Amino acid sequence: MTPERSPSAHEITRVDVTRIHHYSRNPRRQQNPEYDRIKASIQAEGLDQPLVLSQEPGAADYVLHSGGNTRLRILKELLDETGDERFRWIDCVVKPWSQESNVLFAHLRENELRGGLPFIDKALAVFEAKHLLESEMGVESLSQRQLEELFRERGFGLSHSMISKMGYAVETLWPLMPKALAAGLGRPQVEKIRALERAARAIWDRRQLGDNTVFDAIFAELCRRHDGAEWDIQPLRDALENEIAVESELNRQVIHLEMEAQLSGRAFSLPAHAEEDTEPGADRDSEHPEHSDSGPSSNTTTLEKQPADIDSPASGHDKSKDQPNMPAELTSAPNSQKGGQQRNLEVLRSQLWDCAVTLAASHGLHDTVIRLPDQGLGFLLIDVPSLELRESLDQDMLDLVSALWWQLAASSELTVAPTDIVLAYLDKDSLLYQALASHDAGLLFGSVWTPDPGHLNSQLWQQLNPPDWQRLLQMMESYRSIKRLAFDTGVELWTQQGGESDVVQ
Repeated sequence: MTPERSPSAHEITRVDVTRIHHYSRNPRRQQNPEYDRIKASIQAEGLDQPLVLSQEPGAADYVLHSGGNTRLRILKELLDETGDERFRWIDCVVKPWSQESNVLFAHLRENELRGGLPFIDKALAVFEAKHLLESEMGVESLSQRQLEELFRERGFGLSHSMISKMGYAVETLWPLMPKALAAGLGRPQVEKIRALERAARAIWDRRQLGDNTVFDAIFAELCRRHDGAEWDIQPLRDALENEIAVESELNRQVIHLEMEAQLSGRAFSLPAHAEEDTEPGADRDSEHPEHSDSGPSSNTTTLEKQPADIDSPASGHDKSKDQPNMPAELTSAPNSQKGGQQRNLEVLRSQLWDCAVTLAASHGLHDTVIRLPDQGLGFLLIDVPSLELRESLDQDMLDLVSALWWQLAASSELTVAPTDIVLAYLDKDSLLYQALASHDAGLLFGSVWTPDPGHLNSQLWQQLNPPDWQRLLQMMESYRSIKRLAFDTGVELWTQQGGESDVVQ
């Protein structure tokens, strides 16, 4: 075999594989999951494309310029196993050396094109590129906005928000949870951990449990304790809640509810007596009371007081009678007088409104509902969840809020009420007005994630905290009571504005 000669730029030449070295900053740190398949292909057919090399100034050997680390490892392995010369002499393209950051970006682009690079590998490479750029440019630190621009110039697009998430993974989590990250912990899980840390820190600060260095030490220790290839966020959350409960000398259930409120962006309020006579860090009957077989306890702590006319699970209501929580006058003999019917309807509409507005407000949807005291079911949705709200939520919370929005839509009869009446309450420039006026459901589906019925149990029923779950049930019961009253007495729920009585004579 003729030895290789010094190639000109971009010329294909044959190079002895033993003179080619892996790139030391290779973004891929774990073995390629396609390794065995690639090896079988190279053994049978050879390389399907040449390796791209470069040569550092003054170096006798070559280094991979853009990708190819898996293929190079396989070629050397096959040469050792078989001694076959066809695995020694390899067709290569040699590019001139420039800045090392350009080589790293070439490897990043190659891995991005081929796909499958774990999130932490990509994040570590991005921050290695950051340090190289800072060194080459002679600056102390580059901002995320500057990095976004520099990366784009080098053909590797990343938003500043993604750079921020990668920074959290590299600087905070990588030293604490290397096993979980190496096993494939991805961006969604990293976002959840970050949200959990922020929520726990906010509770820690609000309850004045110590300075941030104490919290940082607790969080770091719990992350290390719960690091592992089979990773789940729930044990970490449970441990954080327990630590806060112990430090604050409160029942763990109180902290659990406060954490739920903090994660969903709701204000947390608790009756003063709920924090009395509780053992510090006491375990809940279940880690998730909404999953308990026995249902909510009469002692369940609520985030806030129920509206005055909503029966709570602690009200002593006799469920065995299988009756909805209706005002007493509605469970007695039917009122045949028009005025009595109207009063009953007003009470039920008010009850349904109280449930709806409380659920909406606690999930960032307060701007999407209005009260209709003399119309329909007592309230109406007038808009979809705002773009600002949707962009501020992680995927799980967005799914929950979207599923709840559809429940509110159903309880207000948004899509089944007379369209001309509903449109009178909507802003003509709103997406909701356009969707209803044009009968284009696709406009709604594009702005509000729409779960199929089979997903409601996981996206809504299981994730709502106990008080909101009771409000959802109460909202449904109030809806049923209004519809039954309308059927039994001839009440017309939807009438044109300025029309005659709601009651049909």
